[in-house]
Amino acid sequence: MKARVTVMLKSGVLDPQGEAVRHALGALGFSGVEGVRQGKVIELDLAEGTTEAEVDEMCRKLLANTVMESYRIEFP
Repeated sequence: MKARVTVMLKSGVLDPQGEAVRHALGALGFSGVEGVRQGKVIELDLAEGTTEAEVDEMCRKLLANTVMESYRIEFP
C-alpha cells in the first residue's frame, strides 16, 4: 500500500525558496509568474493494514512541522 504526503508552508509564512524560484523564472523570461510556493512530496510504502490515523501521526511527529506547515495525505 502506498501513501503520498504533500507538505506545504502555511499561507502567511514567508517562503524564501519559492521567492527565489519566482525571481529566477522572471530572469529567464517567464514574466507571468506572480508567486511561487515550494513544498515537498513524500511517498511512503506501507505495510498492509497501516491506517490513515497512523500516517497522520507520522506527519505530526516527523514529516511536517505543524507550526509552519500543513499537509495532505492521499492514498493513490
